[in-house]
Amino acid sequence: MLFPADASDLLQRIPLSAGTILHVGCGDGSLLAAYRPMNPKARFLGIEHNSETATRAALHLDEVIVADAEADTLAFDLPDGIDCIIYDGILEHLRDPRGLIDQHAALLSPDGMMLICVANARYWRLAERLLRGTPERNAARGFTLESMRENCVEAGLIVCDVTTRTPDPEAAASFAAALAPGLLGIEVDPEIYADAAAASHLIWRVSKEPRTRIRVSGSMLNPVGGVSHVRVVYPFLAIGTDPMVTATITHQVSIGQAGDGMARIFVLHRPVLLGEHGRSVLQRLTDAGYLIVTEFDDLPDHFDMMRMGGALAFYGAHALQTSTTTMADALRQYNAEIAVFPNAVGTLLPTSNFSDPRVTTLFFGALNRERDWAPFMPALNAVAATAGDRLRFQVVHDQSFFAALETPHKRFTPTCDYDTYRRLLAMSEISFMPLADTAFSRAKSDLKFIEAGSCGTMALASSVVYGNSIADGQTGLLFRDPVDFHAKLLRVVAMPELARSLGEAARRYVAAERMLAYQVAPRIAWYRSLWARRDELDAARRERMRRYQNVA
Repeated sequence: MLFPADASDLLQRIPLSAGTILHVGCGDGSLLAAYRPMNPKARFLGIEHNSETATRAALHLDEVIVADAEADTLAFDLPDGIDCIIYDGILEHLRDPRGLIDQHAALLSPDGMMLICVANARYWRLAERLLRGTPERNAARGFTLESMRENCVEAGLIVCDVTTRTPDPEAAASFAAALAPGLLGIEVDPEIYADAAAASHLIWRVSKEPRTRIRVSGSMLNPVGGVSHVRVVYPFLAIGTDPMVTATITHQVSIGQAGDGMARIFVLHRPVLLGEHGRSVLQRLTDAGYLIVTEFDDLPDHFDMMRMGGALAFYGAHALQTSTTTMADALRQYNAEIAVFPNAVGTLLPTSNFSDPRVTTLFFGALNRERDWAPFMPALNAVAATAGDRLRFQVVHDQSFFAALETPHKRFTPTCDYDTYRRLLAMSEISFMPLADTAFSRAKSDLKFIEAGSCGTMALASSVVYGNSIADGQTGLLFRDPVDFHAKLLRVVAMPELARSLGEAARRYVAAERMLAYQVAPRIAWYRSLWARRDELDAARRERMRRYQNVA
């Protein structure tokens, strides 16, 4: 998953493209500690008035200062400004919250934003305690929607969105219903009051500069083997952390409002567009005002659809996106407008392998790869026989591979969800990655190496594809034939510390180069550039469609 299962509403709203983040009132640093595995290159800053708490926060953040946020000048070096400033339950306790917002707004980078969580002054439980005569002694004064909006607007900030934290909506509705006669007596609509009183907190995202809103919608294949998560689900979640981007996965075509000014992109994931049905899908999208992008990351000639007219998916889109330059070269014959976004991981998983130096677990999990692994099975079995219970196997999906292993030290997991797949990978020390030297394989991405590296699992991989990204002997081990494979597998089983060091090096590489967070800004910028050139792209698309129909 991109966000942890227990991710807070604030964590999911921090932009993944942020380079420098300041948490004002950072507490023990736990919020940014949870964010770091998704964006490990970001610079994390904190302000905390309590010195003991600040000491704990310093374990997670790059720099923490002990200061009164209102009285002290920020002692950080900020040559490029701050991309995101977070206030979580602090503004309502300050003497001059508006003054602090003004002061910090000047520190934002041009695309910077503030993430502000404040107590709702109209929260029904506050009213209930007042009515019962038991108000909280140190209750924050809170803000209303109107007062917080006024503070932001007067500071020259642009309101991007506001959401609410509503812990008990049913109880709030019951409280409003009980007060309905009194509310009506003072001319307050009970339903309007209930809506305003339900939220305990208001969560705002405000930016320094105005930007055009963009809607990115998309379809996806059934999530088998993780391809939909890697190419669609997680990228959509990632770009959706930008407050000016709405990203949704849907099979419905949303019709825009005339003159709403919103850029509209629809991403078709590996679409099968044939004949009249295919043309009608494209027509519905263009009629709804979308610019169409086809996402494809396997050689299309491998699929039966191409013999049936499936090139419509490439001719009929305004642009294409894929995962490798090899794929881009193959697709350019259909459409020259192509962006390459290499496969990446959304988060670094906690390491849970190498706990027992006496045991090495080899992981294999791939779809439709028997031609790739079959030449290496004799070598696998030979090493398994030599190593005995020191070499164990974790196999996902491929029943034939599991059956061919001549060892009792093996476990099988049927085709599973992507989170389970990655968890099992993270519990293994070696990931086996064979690819036969074919045109189809050479167009594959190095995703399995990136997945393994994100877990600190060592890659034992074919030189086909993986030779372009694995530094042999530094971030993994490459093999060129079964004899080479046999020798290197024996080596790492005998030297688990070598596998561990290579897995750790791969994890450092992924953290530095192959995180989805680092693609958020380039993806959004490309979609915006497409929208800016939509007239030109639409003319090119019409010409391609004309040629396609003449050939068909």
